[in-house]
Amino acid sequence: MAIAPTCKGPDPNTRTPEYRPPTGACDAHCHIFGPAERYPYAPERTYTPPDAPLSRFKALQATLGLTRAVLVNASCHGRDNTVIGDAIAQSRGQYRGVANVDDRFTGRDFETLHRQGFRGVRFNFVKHLGGVPDLGEFERVLARIRPLGWHVDLHFDAADLLEFEGLLQGLPLAFIIDHMGRVPTEKGLEQPPFQQLLQLARSNERCWVKISGSERMSSAGPPFTDAVPFAQALIAAAPDRILWGTDWPHPNIAKHMPNDGDLVDFIPLMMPDASMQRRILVDNPHRLYQFAA
Repeated sequence: MAIAPTCKGPDPNTRTPEYRPPTGACDAHCHIFGPAERYPYAPERTYTPPDAPLSRFKALQATLGLTRAVLVNASCHGRDNTVIGDAIAQSRGQYRGVANVDDRFTGRDFETLHRQGFRGVRFNFVKHLGGVPDLGEFERVLARIRPLGWHVDLHFDAADLLEFEGLLQGLPLAFIIDHMGRVPTEKGLEQPPFQQLLQLARSNERCWVKISGSERMSSAGPPFTDAVPFAQALIAAAPDRILWGTDWPHPNIAKHMPNDGDLVDFIPLMMPDASMQRRILVDNPHRLYQFAA
């Protein structure tokens, strides 16, 4: 078996942002990696991350002024969700989880994950992470999680938004499009995949979108401000179904690793109004992820 390449680690010198988020603000898309000696990486992984353990994430949240988080189990940990379950257990109700699963997970397994604080599953469609999943398995998993009120988190390449339009319209439960659909900013707001995403967000009440991943979309590079108009358009389309996240520790960034302090200072550029900041950072994730307080 080929050795999975090691990806870059996050910027270790997180800048304290000038913007201070409202009380209860949530990072709705982030990851915990390792430490590998306790939470081994999956043999079939496509990349190997440097460890980014819970202790570092807690320090990051303190610097950024965030208290809640949605921890998305990344593909490098395979279908073992222990690293996320353990982090939620230590959070005193401040974290929720999104699991990586397959057909081997039974209804009882999902009930256990629910008690642990998981509220969704994630499927990768992007080519560098393996491409389109088995759609039969995809449908069977959704049937098992639907009774729990969970959602499905979908990681697409931009072109997938057009290819899988019919699948998205037919989904019987809430779904989230990660990272603004990874549309390249250089192709503009009128590019067909982004227009399709806007239409989906406006017309389908089950569709949520994360305004994250500016560094993945940006064609101009730091400070990634060319992604701001895309976030603003999505907020205007569906303000009650928008989530914000850092994507820390930013796995598989090919060029420019962002500083998470800079990403927090993007928030008032994307949404200058304080009431909208509270809606997206506090109210929306509270409603979708059922935080206790």
